[in-house]
Amino acid sequence: MDKGTTELVDLLVLLGMGAVLPLGLALIDEPGLARIRRLWPLAAVLGALSLWLPRGALATGPAVVHALGTLAIALHAPLRLARTRSLAPAEVAVLTALATPSVAGVALAAERSDYPLFGFEPHVLALTVPHFHYAGFTAALVAGLVCRADPASRPARCAALSVPAGTLLVLAGYFLGNWWQFAGAVVLTTGMWLVGLVSWRELRPRAGDAATARLLAASSAVPALTMLLALWWAFGRAAGLPHPTLAWMAATHGLGNALGFALCALLAWRRINTAAQIAR
Repeated sequence: MDKGTTELVDLLVLLGMGAVLPLGLALIDEPGLARIRRLWPLAAVLGALSLWLPRGALATGPAVVHALGTLAIALHAPLRLARTRSLAPAEVAVLTALATPSVAGVALAAERSDYPLFGFEPHVLALTVPHFHYAGFTAALVAGLVCRADPASRPARCAALSVPAGTLLVLAGYFLGNWWQFAGAVVLTTGMWLVGLVSWRELRPRAGDAATARLLAASSAVPALTMLLALWWAFGRAAGLPHPTLAWMAATHGLGNALGFALCALLAWRRINTAAQIAR
């Protein structure tokens, strides 16, 4: 990656660490997460510090501490499964959201240490970090929240299953090849479009105020465009056809999903949860 693309990817990672992840964790009703939320700013600061330092031993230390924080979050996935004993679609999505930040954390630690984890070069590991903040964590969590808000909706249930499945297929594609990544992009795109459809058609009209409705509208509309770019990029790579550059994808797909989808959706759900608590 060129310097400008690297800087943009780093900014997306900082947004994921410092804002998206803590906003999302606050929306998960899981005992024990409160302590992690209180300590998370330290892990986020150390993760940010590792990005600022040059690759090597100095950057590896804070990146490893950040990775341990993400692994602490991931530990709550099996604990939650043991407690709820549920694999309902909404629960599958929330379990995925709890588990996937650890992929980003481990990838960041490997990239900052300049270690080719599973044989992947640093730039591949660097791109893994934002992907598993936004597609892995945020998209899965929002799909679970949408499904929980409208459990009778078949599109919502499909979204809560297809977003985790698509994320898993994309991860498998790192090892199995570009066509697997394209298959993952198709499934993930389908899930995110279904999340947008249910949010726009069912949840937006029920929003208690105009600001929440606008946030839901933005988070519904943006993936309709950004995920088309993901399909184009994944298919082009798999088929050997022209496709967007990494710089272009970071500036469009990455930035759009970070600001237009992830941040808007989580802020909307924060407002929804706050309104529900006040109404009780």
